[in-house]
Order: sequence, then structure tokens, then C-alpha cells
Amino acid sequence: MSPSDRDNRSTPRTERQNARSVRRLDTPGQNRRWKLNLDSDVVGVYSERVARFLGTGRYLAIQTIIVIIWIFLNLVVISLRWDPYPFILLNLAFSTQAAYAAPLILLAQNRQENRDKVSLEEDRMRAEQTKADTEFLARELAAVRLAVGDTVTRDYLRRELDDLLTELSDRLLGDQAKREEQAKREEQAKREEQARRDDHEREERTRSGGVLDD
Repeated sequence: MSPSDRDNRSTPRTERQNARSVRRLDTPGQNRRWKLNLDSDVVGVYSERVARFLGTGRYLAIQTIIVIIWIFLNLVVISLRWDPYPFILLNLAFSTQAAYAAPLILLAQNRQENRDKVSLEEDRMRAEQTKADTEFLARELAAVRLAVGDTVTRDYLRRELDDLLTELSDRLLGDQAKREEQAKREEQAKREEQARRDDHEREERTRSGGVLDD
């Protein structure tokens, strides 16, 4: 077999290999590894519930009762002894509980820290908004004061009204005194007129009596 025939045979094989490599590069690779998809919010909610339960007196009482019953049955009831002294299975249960409790508590703390951060951010934004509103109101109030600087103030108007009220009161009192004095004068005039009439009537009676005597 000549070298040229070998080259002709190897060329199609090389082309097929190159085509396969190109096709593999053009085709997106598929990740066949199995992934565990868990919702972080759901895990966080359950972890907070477990952490809250672990920090209650109810959990402590239940665990104490279970441990006492466990030790009592394994020490006294020989027929039901499944974990004899030194209680290796009980120690394993405590170790497993501690191994799961610590991450759950950390998850609950992380969620609480995130909530605290959000709350602090909202408080900061609210404080900034309140500060901006206060500054705006202060500027508006200063502008209003400048605008009404040349107008009548409340104290000045109050003093003017007090003076006017005093003057009106004096006038009313003076008019009332004048009316009372006028009424007294009229009453005195009436009395004098009545006295003159009485004197005139007496004179008339006296004259008429003298004529009758004559």
C-alpha cells in the first residue's frame, strides 16, 4: 500500500472526527448532575419555627420527660432495654439534635438580621423624608413671614381694637350719663310745672273763697 493511499484513507476519518468535535462544540452541553432545589423562604420559615420552639420552656419540659423515661426504661425494665448504660443511642440522638439545631438557629438569626436591615432602611428613608418635609415647611414659613412682614400684625390689630373698644365704651357711658341728666332735668321741670299749677289752683281757690265771703 502506497503512502498516498494511506493519506486518502486517513483523510475521511479525520474529517469525520473534526465534524463530531464541531458538532459537540456547537451543541449546548447538558448538565446531568442532580440538583436539590429548595425554596429559601420556606426553609427559613420552618427554621424560624423550629428555633422558636427550641427556645421555649415547653420543649425543655418535653425533652426532660423523654430523657427521664428513656433512662428509667433502660435501667429498670430489662425486657425493654434497647439502649443500655452508657446510653450510646441517647448520646447519638443528642449529637444529631445539636448538629441540626445549630444551623437552624443560624438560619433564623440570618433571617432576623435581614428583616432588621430592611426595617432600618425603611426607618432611615422615613427619617430622611420627614427631615425633607420639615425643611420644606420651614422654608415656606419663612417665606410667609417675609411676605406678611409689611402687613398688619396680630398684636397691632389687637391693640387698635382694644383702643377702639375703650373709646366706644367711654362714648356709650357719656351718652348714658347725658341721657340720665336730661331725664333728671325733664323730671325737675315737670315737678316745677306741677308746683306752679298747684300754686295757681290754690290762688284761684283763695280768690273764689274771698268773693263768697264778701
